[in-house]
Amino acid sequence: MPALTALSHTVSLQLGHLLTVFGRRLARRLHDFRRAVEYRREMQMLARFDDRMLADIGLNRADVLDANSKSLLGNPTATLRARALERRLARRGITHGLNSSDSIAPSIVPKLDTRAISQARHAFGRCTEI
Repeated sequence: MPALTALSHTVSLQLGHLLTVFGRRLARRLHDFRRAVEYRREMQMLARFDDRMLADIGLNRADVLDANSKSLLGNPTATLRARALERRLARRGITHGLNSSDSIAPSIVPKLDTRAISQARHAFGRCTEI
């Protein structure tokens, strides 16, 4: 009889642990869903702002639409915050360490080293046929 008691005790502990893990995951998912609903309410409020009001907080209509197009459980405020920060830094002349010349793609044509070419021609000219 003690073996059955020990076995049932082990099974009940494992079942209890499984239910605890399941409960925590369910609670986390419900919390994430509740936050997503709050984010969407805030986005609806921002969508009702006119363009002047959005400009006052450093955003435009396209920013709000882009943030709304993110996944349902994602945080659209991160996108909005990044866009507003980029504009604020650009107004102050801060370019994230990039120069205006950095935005131009480098040439795909390699630069010719005329000195190396003339040395190769000179060396080739000294070659003799066998």
